[in-house]
Amino acid sequence: MLTIRRAEERDRQTILQISAGVGVFTEEEVATVDELLESHLYEPEQGDYIFFVACEEDMVLGFVCFGPTSLTDQTYDLYWIAVGKACHKRGVGRALLEWTECYLRESGARLLVLETSGTPEYEPTRRFYDRMGYDGHLAARDYYKQGDDLIVYSKHLR
Repeated sequence: MLTIRRAEERDRQTILQISAGVGVFTEEEVATVDELLESHLYEPEQGDYIFFVACEEDMVLGFVCFGPTSLTDQTYDLYWIAVGKACHKRGVGRALLEWTECYLRESGARLLVLETSGTPEYEPTRRFYDRMGYDGHLAARDYYKQGDDLIVYSKHLR
């Protein structure tokens, strides 16, 4: 049975292994996941980065990281969502995203925004957000680097 709980220090290595193992994140991006996780674990009062993990029998299968968007009225950013490759196509990502939306609705959030790449490697990711009811649009050509566009997705939660 899949359960979702707040990420703890004992989850750190698995979260980083999942990040490195999905095949689309750079070393710098994996290091950034670790930095944000550090903030979640050791500066929780800040509330900038919130991590939850999806587990099956206490084995972490995936994680999500989100936080409030500065200078907005109840808008949140989805920073990371990743599922271990062995668990793809099992509904783990869907469960994490649906759980996040529910958690944020109950917290009074009104909008969830995320950014992703326009490269072919991210096509499955973009299809996932489309299936989950997110509105996506091209925000900037060549944003991340030449040939790597910024695609922004959003979903109203109220």
